[in-house]
Amino acid sequence: MYRAVGYKLQADNIDLSDETAVQQSLATISLQLLPAATENDEVSVILDGQDISLAIRSPEMSMLASKVSAIPAVRTKLTRMQQEIGQKGSIVAEGRDTGTVVFPAAAWKFYLDADPQERMRRRAAQLRLAGKDVDEEELLQMIIKRDHDDQSRSIAPLCKADDAVTVDTSSLTIDEVVEEMLGRVDS
Repeated sequence: MYRAVGYKLQADNIDLSDETAVQQSLATISLQLLPAATENDEVSVILDGQDISLAIRSPEMSMLASKVSAIPAVRTKLTRMQQEIGQKGSIVAEGRDTGTVVFPAAAWKFYLDADPQERMRRRAAQLRLAGKDVDEEELLQMIIKRDHDDQSRSIAPLCKADDAVTVDTSSLTIDEVVEEMLGRVDS
């Protein structure tokens, strides 16, 4: 969702320091998240009727997402949108402040973590699968910078919820991560 907002603000040539312009741009935003068609797909993101799923999955958009996530108007709008989605029924949600700000009373909270080097390797593989060239060192530095920026922002910083279970995914497959989480939920 933050990538989509970053995309919109960039496409609208909005100065991120102009809170009034940001609020006006967000006033009529239409944002839909559609389930992945297959297990190898990612969630589809529809912004104002346009599928921007591929356009927002770049390291640059990741960094832009980090910047816009520090804007109070953006956080307020997206937190409200996420909470409205959650009120419709049981959901699985992920995000850097999901367990601490968006859904602090969630029944189950997991803090998924992995070594930055492993996260870079995984993201590089995704990007290459999409036919993109990857500078691994640059990608690693971007991941480290985004983590630092998100952990040190004043509004809803990235941190583990006190009641979240940490799962270090560095050496686990997706299936092993799901198994670990389901084991906790089922117990």
